[in-house]
Amino acid sequence: MEKRSAMTTWTDHMSRNNKYENLFWSIALPGFGQILNGKFLKGLLFISLEFLINVQSNFNEIIVLSFHGEIEQAIQQADYGWLMFYPCLYFFAMWDAFKDAGGGKMPYSFFPFVFAAYWVTVGLIYSSRITIFDTLWGPVWLPMLFVIPGLITGFLIRFIFMKYIPKN
Repeated sequence: MEKRSAMTTWTDHMSRNNKYENLFWSIALPGFGQILNGKFLKGLLFISLEFLINVQSNFNEIIVLSFHGEIEQAIQQADYGWLMFYPCLYFFAMWDAFKDAGGGKMPYSFFPFVFAAYWVTVGLIYSSRITIFDTLWGPVWLPMLFVIPGLITGFLIRFIFMKYIPKN
């Protein structure tokens, strides 16, 4: 049996945690995970796209209004044409950072990211109309709530594919 040094064990531990660190930095801002992975051009592209979509959609203003409970104003401020790009960019950047750092090795592990992006987009589309418990949630809170069915759908479909699709 090969003896492992303390340094090798530490670097193995860091590389296992690196995928989660990069995932969480990508949640904070799309592109940060790519920069941590050493993919500077890709990271700068994601940051630039995030900035462009954020500015064009008035996303920061929408977030502030939503946190203040001014949902109707947030809906009025939202440029949905631009805001619709955000969920796919956001979840793809998370998936990409996670995968490049060594995550996502299990088959179909991208499904939770993909279906979260789909469901958040649907939540965004209906965010000016859907009320839950007689509350209009708006373009920030309703899409965030739709992450839950997105992840559930993604994990369920991944489970079905793993169980019933033959492996090559």
